[in-house]
Amino acid sequence: MTVLGLDLSFAADVPPERIQKAVDYVHQRYRDLQGRSGQLSKERLLTYLALSLADDYLHDQGKLMQLETTLQQLLSKIDSPEK
Repeated sequence: MTVLGLDLSFAADVPPERIQKAVDYVHQRYRDLQGRSGQLSKERLLTYLALSLADDYLHDQGKLMQLETTLQQLLSKIDSPEK
């Protein structure tokens, strides 16, 4: 498998389609950054890409926690309706 010009080989416990989807996503995000940032080195682009993906992950984790809290509150209301 080639990711951003690097040949990689690894074992994974997920379907190959899932890995390919992740590779495609990384390639797209890299191209987006490359188009917006001009003549940065590949190392800098990869660093920005890693930070961007980490930020997206942390943001989504926060949103997930909020949704889980809201769901728990709604389930509590269903389980113990006011009389």
